[in-house]
Amino acid sequence: MLVASVLWGTTGTAATFAPEVSALAIGSVAMGLGGILQALVAAPQVARHTPGLREQRGVVLLGAASVAVYPLAFYSSMHLAGVAVGTVVSIGTAPLASALIERVVDGRRLTRRWMLAASLGLLGTVLLCVAEAGQATAGASTAAMLLGVGLGLVAATTYALYAWAAHRLITGGVPSRAAMGAVFGLGGLLLLPVLLATGAPLVGSWPNAAVGAYMAVVPMFAGYALFGWGLAHLPASTATTLSLLEPAVAAVLAVLVVGERLPAAGWTGITLVIACLAVLTTPSPTARRRKQQPRSPEAENESNDAMQGELVPPGAA
Repeated sequence: MLVASVLWGTTGTAATFAPEVSALAIGSVAMGLGGILQALVAAPQVARHTPGLREQRGVVLLGAASVAVYPLAFYSSMHLAGVAVGTVVSIGTAPLASALIERVVDGRRLTRRWMLAASLGLLGTVLLCVAEAGQATAGASTAAMLLGVGLGLVAATTYALYAWAAHRLITGGVPSRAAMGAVFGLGGLLLLPVLLATGAPLVGSWPNAAVGAYMAVVPMFAGYALFGWGLAHLPASTATTLSLLEPAVAAVLAVLVVGERLPAAGWTGITLVIACLAVLTTPSPTARRRKQQPRSPEAENESNDAMQGELVPPGAA
């Protein structure tokens, strides 16, 4: 999951090397071709598990629709609000959206530790957005910033939805490769009309084509292959929380490569997001003590929940 997050963190910077390509074209070529490539590679597994996918077709369709909406909102958010803000809002608030989905649909309870981490992450996101908005010199720039933040929240919600959908399929007996191939393949097909309508600049020059190929193959195909493997071993809310590494990578690359300027408040926001990640992934003292003691199966489950530090149902394995 962390390697996938690093790969995803490069997308915003890569997109800046094709400035004449619109955000919609970048998003549709990345997730569209990347998703179709996932489906082609996973075609034998998808065919083998078609009955299981049909039984959960509502979940598959929800995941596919979310895959189609996510890149359009995400790359538009980065285009309007900047690479750092667009990435942090889209990814930084996704764990909260994922947690709420699991709370409402799966009945997982919110722990105090998770709420502390979520508060740190949200505060960090707000600080980063305020820092960038303070640099806007005209009303149009401020309006673009606000619209970008709104689209980032849409991206966060759809990211959480397709992560939840893929995890639900996997825990329902569909192997990760088949689940990811079905969800991302259908999502990629939904993005093809957008790509056909906006993608002409992608074939207008070799640099643009190279950016499109990189986006589809490296962060999207390879990154989401790792993401699917992670979802087979982690709850969706844990997976989306680990992806909080992506905004930090994107922000650093935006400063070092793109030349964006991030005020002190923005760096403080990034630090708080990383602190949120640390709170959620560091085992608690109670969990460490329990790990050293003989435990019953029930105690083992409680220890695992404490180490995850997030939304957990009582007695969940």
